[in-house]
Amino acid sequence: MPSNAPASLRLGVTGGIGSGKSTLARLLQASGADLIDADAISRDSTAAGGAAIAAIKEAFGAGFITSDGALDRQRMREHVFAHPPARKQLEAIVHPLVSTEIRRLVAASASRCVVFDVPLLVESPHWRHQLDRVLVVDCTPETQIRRVQQRSGWSVETIEAVMRNQSPRLRRLKAADLVVYNELDDLTALQTIARSLANRFGL
Repeated sequence: MPSNAPASLRLGVTGGIGSGKSTLARLLQASGADLIDADAISRDSTAAGGAAIAAIKEAFGAGFITSDGALDRQRMREHVFAHPPARKQLEAIVHPLVSTEIRRLVAASASRCVVFDVPLLVESPHWRHQLDRVLVVDCTPETQIRRVQQRSGWSVETIEAVMRNQSPRLRRLKAADLVVYNELDDLTALQTIARSLANRFGL
């Protein structure tokens, strides 16, 4: 017999590095949403014994696999930087595995809202058609740099390099159905926003 339960809202949450997108995603999870962390699923697929390891070894060679059977992330980063087509080759291995796991998690969800934490949502052609709405967490570039410096101790040059590899701020905002401005370093304010969103989504 078909279920009368409404389908889960599939909400993509994205934003530039240091925007607070993952914090907001976790706050929505605490309010009752199911959270799918695309990066975590991808990392699991390239960890020791992960589903992508055999194909990566075949495509790139055993030198890209560590002694404990995981992807050598540093070597792969250097390789992709020096050989840009290698990124697409790696993505062609990892993305289908991630998509399969995401479909499984969505099918198993009983929440009215499934939140997808996706750093490169706007940059990737694979995501938009899988989502009902896109929520962008936004702040100024200066705030991004300050937060990442405080959190990770990275140099300004390193942070700016990461930012250049992400979509420009205006492109992210144009892709948004909803925007949360997170300029203040105030967790209480973000919690209030998360509760308001949770009410809006029926959580």
